[in-house]
Amino acid sequence: MLIEFKNKIYEGSNQRKSLFDCHIPKDAKAVIIFAHGYKGYKDWGAWNLMQDYFLKQGFGFVKFNMSHNGGTVEEAIDFPDLEAFGKNTYTFEINDLDWIINETDRIIRQECEMDIPVYLIGHSRGGGVAILTAAQNNKVAKLISLAGISNIGNRFPTGDQLLDWEFGGVMYVQNGRTNQAMPHFYSFYEDFKKNEAALDIEAAATSLSMPFLQIHGDMDLAVSISEGQAVAQWTDTRLCVIKGAGHTFSAAQPWTNEHLPEDMESALKKALEFFNET
Repeated sequence: MLIEFKNKIYEGSNQRKSLFDCHIPKDAKAVIIFAHGYKGYKDWGAWNLMQDYFLKQGFGFVKFNMSHNGGTVEEAIDFPDLEAFGKNTYTFEINDLDWIINETDRIIRQECEMDIPVYLIGHSRGGGVAILTAAQNNKVAKLISLAGISNIGNRFPTGDQLLDWEFGGVMYVQNGRTNQAMPHFYSFYEDFKKNEAALDIEAAATSLSMPFLQIHGDMDLAVSISEGQAVAQWTDTRLCVIKGAGHTFSAAQPWTNEHLPEDMESALKKALEFFNET
């Protein structure tokens, strides 16, 4: 292994520190960066097994925690810092991913002295963030949106709920697994409105210049497969459907099995075929 580290500190958006992992084998074909989704983190569920899967196939792998995902440098699992979670914005996540892409490219070129491409996978909200980031960062050579979102604006409340949020300054989303009431400050919505044009996933998707693949489960209850179909249509690329798969491709937190869930392995096989295409 040329490069191998876990839980290295980086300074993300708004100068908040977070963590990332990097593993690059000696003869890596490319380095894959993985961006987690909403209420996610780099060590959630079976993501470490996903990393191992690609390492065994000859790829490098980088995964990281978004700077405002609710974790801390000391406690990277779950959400000990709800204040940071509440302050998160889509622009923060794009800035975090952009930094990780640039740092990965620097590690490849300068520390490894290699000339190999950077690939990108984003899950759920991370899929939308990956599209938005890849559209503006030419270091990404291939892109996969895994159960990714197609629209940001329609995820915000409207009408009286939006007014209540503005008046109260905060709204809460219950985390069914941790039983935490997770805050979203109204600044989250204000940032979206301020940057609405830059956060248009459809516009970003139609401008992509690199090969793109959308992978989606047809039983996804969190992000409908119709969103995957929309992104595939905008990019004029294929949609790979995993029959019977839900939003996390049968993974859960914690994941104690030493093997990938069958649905996730099916998705990763499709991703591997795509990354191996010439």
